[in-house]
Amino acid sequence: MVVAIMATLVGAAMPSMRRLLDRNQLRTAQADFIGALHHTREAAVIARQATVFCPSRDGQQCADEERWDHGWLLAADRDHDNQPDGQPLHVNGNYAERLTIQSSVGRRHVRFQADGSARGSNLTFVFCRRGTAEQALSVVVANSGRIRGGAASAEQAADCARQR
Repeated sequence: MVVAIMATLVGAAMPSMRRLLDRNQLRTAQADFIGALHHTREAAVIARQATVFCPSRDGQQCADEERWDHGWLLAADRDHDNQPDGQPLHVNGNYAERLTIQSSVGRRHVRFQADGSARGSNLTFVFCRRGTAEQALSVVVANSGRIRGGAASAEQAADCARQR
């Protein structure tokens, strides 16, 4: 009798626990991005030179893609070629097994200038679990260099969930 009650309670709690773990994974990826973006901006201001934050599959070079779930790097980019000058300052990521992370259409990197600004158009990153729009999050980088996180819009979440 006790075993049956325990099995029922555990069975009822499992979906809630899975949802909590999924949400935590999304928030962790979002926090990693926000931290890396702040680090990239700070490096540009301190060194008084351009830095780049970009997707990377090998941890050495920037990938020319809008998908970031395989990893990313940040590095000095004095020659403005959107590739690291020397060794990257930081490499992180690889959420590809469970998450999709994509940037705004046409935005394949973030370049912070020596004054901390991020030239170009505002950039939005969207984070979702593979194949589902539920609980999707975003990170926005403004031209001024301001970085903020929040919930993704329904449209952003749906677009993210459609990615393969």
